[in-house]
Amino acid sequence: MAAAAGALLPGDGIVIAGKLYSGVALTLDTCLLPHESAHCSPSRVHGLSARTEERLRNRMCEMIQSAGILLRLPQVAMATAQILFHRFFYCKSFVRHCAETVAMACLQLASKIEEEPRRVRDVLNVFQHLKDAAGDRRRGPMLLDDGYVSRKSDVIKAERRVLKELGFCVHVKHPHKVIVMYLQVLECEKNTRLLQMAWNYMNDSLRTDVFLRFRAETIACACIFLSARVLQIPLPDQPPWFLLFGVSEQDLIEISCCILRLYTLQCESLAALLQQVEEMRSILDAQYNASKQAGLVSTTETPTAGFSPASKAGGFIYNSHHVLSYPNKPYINGKIIYSAFMMQKIDPYDWFCAPGSHIRLHTAYSVTSY
Repeated sequence: MAAAAGALLPGDGIVIAGKLYSGVALTLDTCLLPHESAHCSPSRVHGLSARTEERLRNRMCEMIQSAGILLRLPQVAMATAQILFHRFFYCKSFVRHCAETVAMACLQLASKIEEEPRRVRDVLNVFQHLKDAAGDRRRGPMLLDDGYVSRKSDVIKAERRVLKELGFCVHVKHPHKVIVMYLQVLECEKNTRLLQMAWNYMNDSLRTDVFLRFRAETIACACIFLSARVLQIPLPDQPPWFLLFGVSEQDLIEISCCILRLYTLQCESLAALLQQVEEMRSILDAQYNASKQAGLVSTTETPTAGFSPASKAGGFIYNSHHVLSYPNKPYINGKIIYSAFMMQKIDPYDWFCAPGSHIRLHTAYSVTSY
């Protein structure tokens, strides 16, 4: 293929590392995180412990939920924001990106996706109120000073970054309606306690990464399964009812364990978690500076460099022929290509340039409104 690079006609594609990339595959059938990548996120590659990452995801999703309630957003918008937050931090590291800023950006973006837009100023004020309330402080709305302008700019830039990292593919399939439909099939839709508890478990599961690893239909079955067990409501077992919906018992048990684990986590302050992230960031910065002085990295690279080669080259790379995987490298694509445009990011710490292992879409405009 590499030899034929010079003979390519316009529209045939682009040759990268001896492989031809051409065509566009657009599908939203599935966007699941591979099992091996769930245990090797960018944050863990940068040295953050699995325990800290899990609790930080939990606390930030809790903050997104609380902020959405104060902003009077519908539940579907808050759910979308939490899933976008999880997706972003399986592409990027907590060590290199401010979790609070990304959480605000995800909530701002989700409000637009679900056609319930909120002003950036309102989002900033609500998050500031939540932080003050956690610290037993009382302050009014943020002053329109340089600090406010800087934070607003950070949120707008973070929103663009989220869109870029996810390839502008922000579709989320929620299991709310699926739970109702499945209970109707099981003739249990009139049991309001079962329905409400299943919805509660589903909303709580948004604080975990199950929405990145399982289909919405599987999560709906798991919430029904767990609720029926708690309420001691018998469901058909000859054959098991979940086989009707194409779900395995192993997946039900795994999702149920993830949800129940939430209720066993010890409460740790957000400030303490962010302090651990800051300490790890300082360690990485020190390592990077030492490597730069030793001449092991380019002097033009920066520790926070995360833009893809396409943004520097000014072009697109289309990948519909290959979905490559690399050991210990996180990506979000699953069995079917997650986005039409896929590129590998460059990070001076632990990434190398190779096609087909990450999602990119670069465009000349922004959907962010000021």
